[in-house]
Amino acid sequence: MKLLFLESYFGGSHGEFAKGLVEHSRYDIDLITMPERNWRWRMRGAALYFFYAIKNLKKYDGLIVTDLMSLSDFKALAGNDCPPVLAYFHEDQITYPGLPGENNDFHFGIIDITSALSADKNLFNSKMHLESFLTGIEHFAGRVPDFQPNWIHNHIAAKSDYLHPGVRFPEKIDPCKRDDTLPPLIIWNHRWGYDKNAKAFFKALDKALSNGLEFRLAILGDNFTVDQEEFSEAKKRYGDRIVQFGYVLERKNYIAWLKKGDIVISTALQENFGLAIVEAIRYGCLPLLPNRLSYPEILPDKFHSDFIYANRYDMDQKLADMIVNKQAYGKKRQALSDSMGRYAWKNMIIEYDKEFENLFEKKMGSGLF
Repeated sequence: MKLLFLESYFGGSHGEFAKGLVEHSRYDIDLITMPERNWRWRMRGAALYFFYAIKNLKKYDGLIVTDLMSLSDFKALAGNDCPPVLAYFHEDQITYPGLPGENNDFHFGIIDITSALSADKNLFNSKMHLESFLTGIEHFAGRVPDFQPNWIHNHIAAKSDYLHPGVRFPEKIDPCKRDDTLPPLIIWNHRWGYDKNAKAFFKALDKALSNGLEFRLAILGDNFTVDQEEFSEAKKRYGDRIVQFGYVLERKNYIAWLKKGDIVISTALQENFGLAIVEAIRYGCLPLLPNRLSYPEILPDKFHSDFIYANRYDMDQKLADMIVNKQAYGKKRQALSDSMGRYAWKNMIIEYDKEFENLFEKKMGSGLF
């Protein structure tokens, strides 16, 4: 079976997913990509580029696409040459929170809907994401001024499921150890985007400092398109407590910082899986996560009481306890790391290859599997 993967936004979690899938699948997957920028233009125009760039679509037994392109446009251009399609949704524009004061462009939501209707199978990166999308399209259909497409929910739900992404870390890693003589190193490894809510993160750190608690801080994450005032002010405010400030390009250097980190925090407004958090926990960071989005799903239940916060007050209290009792919490570090091992590509690829087999076996013939 030969597959083609079209990724219109090759970077961040999209890039990690694509590279991991191609590297680990038992099947031969060609990858055609576009750079990680201009997402609005990607959604509206990537199909034009891909259709022109593919020399011989007929040689492929299946097609994999992700959400930042119009699959319906691509299939209209490809016609009968298009093989069965699996669409993977990292995010969607139906449920994505808009900037304050910004009117969401409903056209992008329609692209998500028509892509999901055009695919032979839709996979979402978490159960939470699948459920929120299905709820969201019901609300979206209700906003249409007339001729409301109330039928779309059932059509999409019938061919949609969720499957957590694999993560590019080893199935087994070295024991997680930290230097308990130093103040804890707090990690921010998210994009510097508004949806990651850095303002709430820095408020929590300010609260800890006002209570006389000490920490070190590593500000990581992708910041190539954003220059947020919160970050520049934080750099001045925390001074030499900051041991790293800015995006770490080389993956090995990024992983080295995670291996030094003690605590990783999320205050996100939007997170459909949480790749950055999963990686940080895997390499030994203790998480502090909100009781919303995908976090209760990706973190095993036995860790919720310690590492999931219900509100701002609960977050402040748990962060203070983690700082003061760093050594005691460290005893749970290895168990947390081990629990993330299930997301290693070596484990997850089995499920992805099954999806390819189920989707394409009618064309390929069951005798080839």
